[in-house]
Order: sequence, then structure tokens, then C-alpha cells
Amino acid sequence: MAVMVADGDLGMAAPDFRLKDPGGSEVGLQDVRGENGTLVMFICNHCPYVKAIAGRIARDAKDLKAKGIGVVAIMPNDYASFPDDAPDRMAVFADSHGFDFPYLVDETQGVAKAYGAVCTPDFFGFDKDLKLTYRGRLDESRAQPAAPDAKRDLYDAMVQVADTGAAPAEQHASMGCSIKWRT
Repeated sequence: MAVMVADGDLGMAAPDFRLKDPGGSEVGLQDVRGENGTLVMFICNHCPYVKAIAGRIARDAKDLKAKGIGVVAIMPNDYASFPDDAPDRMAVFADSHGFDFPYLVDETQGVAKAYGAVCTPDFFGFDKDLKLTYRGRLDESRAQPAAPDAKRDLYDAMVQVADTGAAPAEQHASMGCSIKWRT
């Protein structure tokens, strides 16, 4: 079922976290924090919305890191019920799409709840002081990729954050699969 992100709580402080990657190494918010901003995204392996943009996520993350913006992805789903999202498959997914940023598992789903994440993908763009400035989409892709020359909403917003400290006033909501919460 497709879910759209509600307006984000712009200005909120980034909730701290310390999570493990599929190999068991712990990574925290301060480890990924960028000099000019930080992108925290909630994604998973099985969602068609994430699959449609995984290559674009890798591209934009690489380009944002070159601008001093830290990047991390968090997998919030209950992988006992959705085994395609299990940590061993996360490592394969990250490798196959060329992720050069940490892809962490939120075992308790507490981090996703603290951020107010509702779907995959869900993007949270923070300024250098870790205040939320962007809560929108990567681009106009949905369950199918947008045209190759589609406007890079997330990338453009985060570059603006890095350059000026403020994101665009107009932000388009992300759409994706609902987070698979434990019952």
C-alpha cells in the first residue's frame, strides 16, 4: 500500500541513534554527520519505490558526500515478517546498488519512531546543526523511475542547505511502502 509522507516537523533536532550494519559494526549519528548537513533516509530492500530509485540514491549520496553532507540509510522494517529486508540481504542490496554509505538496521524500530518515519523511502535532510530542513522526495519517481533527466529534488535541496543553511520552501512529499511495524 502506497503511503505519502505528511509535512515534516521542520526545525526538529535529529534524534540521536547508534545502530548496527549487517556486519555487526555500530554506527551512530555523530559518525555520519557531515560538515555541511546530514541526510538520514529510511529505506528497505523489498519496496518497489526504493528499488525504482536505488541507483539514484547511490548517485545522489555520492554527490552529496562530495559537498560535505553525511549520508546514512536505515532499514526499519520487521524483517522476521519480511525476510527480503533481513540484514544479510541488506548487505547484498547495498553492494548491488553501489551504496557507499552505512546501511543500518533498526532492530527495535525505535529510531524510525523517533524520526516519525512512515514509509520507505522517507528522507530527512538536516543542516549542519542537525536541524530538519528538508522532508521530501528524491525526485518525481514513484514505483517506476522518473525520466533520466528528472529534477533532483533531494539533491538540489541538500546542496541549498549546504550553501545557505535553508532548504527550498516548496517540498514535495515522498511516497513509498508503509513501514512494516512489529505487532
